[in-house]
Amino acid sequence: QVQLVESGGGLVQAGGSLRLSCAASGRTFSTYAMGWFRQAPGKQREFVAAISWSGIRTSYADSVKGRFTISRDNAKNTVYLQMNSLKPEDTAVYYCAARNGRVAVNREEYDYWGQGTQVTVSS
Repeated sequence: QVQLVESGGGLVQAGGSLRLSCAASGRTFSTYAMGWFRQAPGKQREFVAAISWSGIRTSYADSVKGRFTISRDNAKNTVYLQMNSLKPEDTAVYYCAARNGRVAVNREEYDYWGQGTQVTVSS
């Protein structure tokens, strides 16, 4: 069992930056691939970024490539999402997710989810 708690969301102006954190419980964190998803009002939850258990492999949605960076610190059981050059269309609830396997982009492939953290980007 893995429990995930996101933090770091907030209100920021367009062009600004935020860093989201996801703290995980459980001794097997280092064996899980981790992902970030987001859900805007009236829209489906969509993939943002993912990282392998080792941190070597990463994957990004086209909409965030070059602006967002996912990373992890297995010693701290934490995964991060650094978000730069934020746009109003990045406004959403951001969710952290974990899966016991390879990096994946489909939300159905993730086993554990956090409660989410709100990110609001003003124009």
